[in-house]
Amino acid sequence: MSDLVRFGVAMDRALLAEFDRRIAAQGYENRSEALRDLIRADLTRAAWDEGAEVAATLTVVYTPEVRELVQRISALEEQHAGAVVSSLLVRIDEGRLLQVMALKGRGAALADLAGQIAGAKGVLSCALTPAAALPGAAAEGARRHKG
Repeated sequence: MSDLVRFGVAMDRALLAEFDRRIAAQGYENRSEALRDLIRADLTRAAWDEGAEVAATLTVVYTPEVRELVQRISALEEQHAGAVVSSLLVRIDEGRLLQVMALKGRGAALADLAGQIAGAKGVLSCALTPAAALPGAAAEGARRHKG
């Protein structure tokens, strides 16, 4: 037996048409899949806001000419070894490096790490993106609100 539950949603016709255009452009086959993704994203954001453990990515583009920056990022990765699960560094062109870090931890700690990197001389862009709440995140967030 399936755990799928069907439910109805009332929505303004124009809003639904706009939603349908958007999800079609993104390649969704149906509304259900798009709604599931929106709900997952909202639950991940809620877990982040409640201080629960989340998985995230940090994408940084920087110039390799600033030698101290490469050392600083390496040092920050070591300082936050519990949060940095993996890291990939590639040269995207002559003057720019792209580094993507897979992270896990509490939102505030991950945002702190991103902020330390984003403010460094030579960083061209720095984007922290929550990806998923980790197991137990919803229960932990509920405990925080009660106590």
